[in-house]
Amino acid sequence: MTDNALTTPTTPVEATPDHSRRNGLVINLMLVATFVVILNETIIGVAIPRLMDDLNIAASTAQWLSTAFMLTMAVVIPTTGFLMQRLHTRTVFILAMSLFTLGTAIAAIAPGFEVLLAGRIVQASGTAIMMPLLMTTVMTLVPTHSRGRTMGNISIVISVAPALGPTISGLILSVFDWRFIFILVLPIAIVALAIGGTRVQNVSEPRKVPLDALSVVLSAFAFGGLIYGLSSLGETISGTAVVTAWIPVAVGTIALGLFIARQLSLQRTDSAFLDLRTFSARGFGVSIILMVILMGALFGTIILLPIYMQDVLGLLPVQAGLILLPGSVLMGLLGPVVGRLYDRVGPRPLLVPGTVVVSLALWSMTMFTEGTPWQLVVVAHVALSLGLGLTFTPLFTSSLGSLKPSLYAAGSATIGTVQQLAGAAGTALFIALLTIGSVAAARNGAPETFALASGVHAAFIAGAVLSLLAVVAAFFVPRPDAPEMPADAPAVP
Repeated sequence: MTDNALTTPTTPVEATPDHSRRNGLVINLMLVATFVVILNETIIGVAIPRLMDDLNIAASTAQWLSTAFMLTMAVVIPTTGFLMQRLHTRTVFILAMSLFTLGTAIAAIAPGFEVLLAGRIVQASGTAIMMPLLMTTVMTLVPTHSRGRTMGNISIVISVAPALGPTISGLILSVFDWRFIFILVLPIAIVALAIGGTRVQNVSEPRKVPLDALSVVLSAFAFGGLIYGLSSLGETISGTAVVTAWIPVAVGTIALGLFIARQLSLQRTDSAFLDLRTFSARGFGVSIILMVILMGALFGTIILLPIYMQDVLGLLPVQAGLILLPGSVLMGLLGPVVGRLYDRVGPRPLLVPGTVVVSLALWSMTMFTEGTPWQLVVVAHVALSLGLGLTFTPLFTSSLGSLKPSLYAAGSATIGTVQQLAGAAGTALFIALLTIGSVAAARNGAPETFALASGVHAAFIAGAVLSLLAVVAAFFVPRPDAPEMPADAPAVP
């Protein structure tokens, strides 16, 4: 096998006049499908109390419906780079949506917890494939000078979909049984599969690349162990449980080191399972660091605010969901606008003010108490959403834009994996500090509500401190180098 066959995973199809309409249709279909699948990552959280009652399970058991989803995502995403090199675009799309649709159907008819968990795992397998597929397709089809606008739409999927999950779940649960969380999604998934399966065109040519079995095993232990361990740390904070939770973290860390060493060795023959030469690209590594901080803040806030609003402020689940709605809508509206601005000014003029706003929002959340009016929660969350909306599009565009086309698939898989690790780490950090702060206040004789508010304060303090690092990192994200496509190639909307 030649080096060229290994280093060039796909043959890009440029957005020529003959292809621009087709390319736009492919991207738009993938955007809709990806929004639906990503939404399900956080949609189950608000339903946990209802599931505990209906299925007669403990909170630690019910939490696996979220943990297993992230765990599966972390294990499957690293394999997507290989899949996208070996299979046609339409084949990968059908595989992803078929898995997601099947998992949704299983969850909708689940008679008990075990079957519901199996449905969530199958759902996550499809979700893990869709996100890297979308990003790689965009980077292949869209010329550099107009990528910001398209990446703005992708930022809606990546940031708004998980943020909307609790709101939609709360609205559904206020009227229907928990199964309707999946029943209402199922027809949308079927339609997306049917339309995409017939209308999505193959926009790249697959090439034969080797599959290193050892790399697959190491990646599963590395990313799976880290996600499982970090999630467990967020759930079990006292006694020997912490020691037990650190075991998978240690295993994951060791496996990650071996995985990296294996990829560096395989790169000498251009046969790496996940090409780490992405980190040698100017701007990719800095963007990844910033992405870790911001994704951790997003997922940590998503998990913490509903707990604070329901258990401290005494609001109903539907009320907590509606309070988060304005910020989620704002983030969605900002995506295309920020994308157009990125095409004009580049990443830094957006990232610097964006990270400053995120930091100010998190510092304002450190002042939440048991007597905070819900209106102030809305303002703080809207401010956080504004800051995140200014940052995600520039980050995704500049990170992938700094890579050679032959590294798009590896870069997309890396970003997807990092998102899951950051989400798990952010959730674990915020929940762990919430628990530690609450227990410490309760031991000092504080009332339950005050103790929980103290835990919320401790968690947001950590998030606010980390946000200062994001502000510093924003100054070091460069604009990608010259475009790889002709400047006169028409834009794909």
